[in-house]
Formats: sequence, C-alpha cells, structure tokens
Amino acid sequence: MANITRLTEQYISEHPSIKDCLKKGLINYSSLTRQICKNQNLDSKKNFDAILIACRRYYRKVSKETVLENKIIKILKGSKLEVKNKIVVVLVEKDIYYGHLIELQKEIKKKKELFHIIEGSNTITVITSNEFLNIVKRFFRNKIIKINENLAEITLKSSEDLEKTPGVIAYLSSLLAENGINIIETMSTWTDTLFVIDEKDIAKVMELLSF
Repeated sequence: MANITRLTEQYISEHPSIKDCLKKGLINYSSLTRQICKNQNLDSKKNFDAILIACRRYYRKVSKETVLENKIIKILKGSKLEVKNKIVVVLVEKDIYYGHLIELQKEIKKKKELFHIIEGSNTITVITSNEFLNIVKRFFRNKIIKINENLAEITLKSSEDLEKTPGVIAYLSSLLAENGINIIETMSTWTDTLFVIDEKDIAKVMELLSF
C-alpha cells in the first residue's frame, strides 16, 4: 500500500495539469485511477481501490496549496511591472580577465543602463542593453560562447511579503511555461523578480502578469 501511495503521488506531481485539476476538484477519480494503472503497467483489478484511495488522500494534501496560491496571487496583484527591451545576453567563459568585467560595469553604470552578471561554475552570463554589445565583444573577444539578442527584461516589483511566501517564482515560471513563454534567464533580488524573454513575447507576458 505504501508503494502504491508513493507511486500515485509521484505520478500526479509529475503531471502539473492533472495536479492543478485535482487541487480544483475537477478530477474524475475513477478515470484518473484507470489512467495511472495503464501508464504504470499496474493490474487495475488488483490495485484499483488502493490507487483510488491514494488519489483522494493526495487531493486533501494538495488542496491546502490552494490557500498558498491565493496568497501568491494577492502579492502579484499588488506588484508593479517594468519592461526593458533591446536586451542582450552574452555567455562568456569564466577564465576571463575580471578587470574587464569591472571596466564594463563602470562604463554601463555611468550611463545608468541595465547591467547584470550571473556567475556559474564554468561560465559568466552578462545581461545588458544591446547598445553595449560591441564593448562586450571588445573586452571578451574569443571568450564569448554565445550571444542572444532581441530580448526583453520583465521586472516584477512586489511587497516585502514576497520574501516570506514560498512558491512565487515557481508559480510565475509555471504560468509562463504553460503559455509557451520561454524564460531565457531569471533572477531575483529581495522584492524584485526578473525574467529575460524574447521581445516577441512582451505583449503576451504583460497580459499574463497583469493580475
């Protein structure tokens, strides 16, 4: 029984659309049970009742998430949106001369333009305005791995409640993904949540995030 419960919960959690319908009480438990039996190659006659019970128990568990979701939406409704287009993302090797990175930052900040750095284990991602791309190329030359142009940065400015509420970024990421929006880069800083997307998706994202 324990294995069936674990398998059932894992199956539902791995299918966000099913989990979402389950939370909202829109699931036919018998149909879901048959689907789980079929997809997991389980004997429906032997395991039907156990899986059905596991589905109902899981509903009681995830239905509590609806309360958290309502809190998340309340925070997002009070948030402000900022959009900056003509953004470029440059991926460079990590073994660069860091003095160039500091010079680049000074040059861009002097003009009060956008500049972000994400440092990974093997690479550094530079996010800035397209007008500085030639400077980035001059500083890093053959250290550049990839350049993404024609992007936009969406900044969601929220209240301090954002910091104390789990699941906000996960909620936003799922919302965009479910609507076919690819998040190229994402960052957060205290009450700000930032997404870098394709410029062509700006209107759609603005609509989705206008809570």
